[in-house]
Amino acid sequence: MTPPVRVLVVDDSALMRKLIPQILQTDSSIQVVGTAMDGNFGLKKIEEMKPQVITLDLDMPGMSGLDMLKEIMLRHPLPVIVVSSHSTQGASVTLQALSMGAFDFVAKPSDVSANMPEIARELIAKIKAAAHSRRVTVSAPLESPNPSPKPKPDTQTRATRIVAIGVSTGGPQALQYILPQLPKNFPGTILIVQHMPEGFTEMFSRRLEEICAITVKEAQSGDLLLAGRALICPGNRHLKVKRLTLGDVAVLSDEPRVNGHRPSVDVLFKSVAEEFGEKGIAVIMTGMGEDGAHGLGLVKAAGGMTLAQSEESCVVYGMPKAAIERGYAVRVIALDALANTLQAQCMQDRKSTRAEDGGRAAGVGKI
Repeated sequence: MTPPVRVLVVDDSALMRKLIPQILQTDSSIQVVGTAMDGNFGLKKIEEMKPQVITLDLDMPGMSGLDMLKEIMLRHPLPVIVVSSHSTQGASVTLQALSMGAFDFVAKPSDVSANMPEIARELIAKIKAAAHSRRVTVSAPLESPNPSPKPKPDTQTRATRIVAIGVSTGGPQALQYILPQLPKNFPGTILIVQHMPEGFTEMFSRRLEEICAITVKEAQSGDLLLAGRALICPGNRHLKVKRLTLGDVAVLSDEPRVNGHRPSVDVLFKSVAEEFGEKGIAVIMTGMGEDGAHGLGLVKAAGGMTLAQSEESCVVYGMPKAAIERGYAVRVIALDALANTLQAQCMQDRKSTRAEDGGRAAGVGKI
């Protein structure tokens, strides 16, 4: 019998130090080996209790959660799940923690008691995934582009290809690695579903915008699908695409959850398959569960290109594995080769698009 996952809970709130162990003890495969009220106590408990996973509050007196996380990464490279406040400041600090090596996060809702069942399911699933995850070091690209001054995208430049990316656990680090490698004249448009609560996606989009040569923003309904632009789906919305005569656009939806998620990768991939067919490129990346596998199959059936992140470069292999095992991924690509693969694919299609545009221009005015 597999021994239970050993968890240490670090939180300055006495209520959370009581509630989190109660949540986790409902699952026999998890054992809370201790709690700590601040970072200094937490580091001592790591030495004493030898946990496999740590839940960490970031807003603590004395040694802050970020300071403790830094020490954990240096001394005890263990998976850390941040328990974050659902606020603008909380989102900013949480994203900083993810960039420092935190495994994932769970957002505290304003009413903890009313949302306890949902929090419990999410936290238990992420602890189990963390215990069996591989530690993947994602370093910055060797030559990150200087993002300032950043020209605005050409408002008339349609994308050669529609690149849809689905990602979950490990996604913020992976996206911060690949997107800065894309040049400002990247000919495709990128649509991203990252499993993340509302409020966090806006902050995440801003961070990416600061470090990328392409334009990155949180998606709004009606946003044009332009070359050199990446749109991040807002939390708690679905993202679809629509082909229109005056320009292809993004469309947000409040339809029910799919695969337990909103946003759902399957919703985006299905829309890309239906609207763009062979012009679509679907990329399934690191994450828990199977969201996106079915949609990847739809893109492949429609004639589009389908890519899956390789197992060794994933923090959690669940989403790519589900798609690969069903035969839906045309190519399996390591994270460090993904940006070049997307650039090469979209540049190849730019040539054919120019040829088509030239042919149409030559025919203008002819009877």
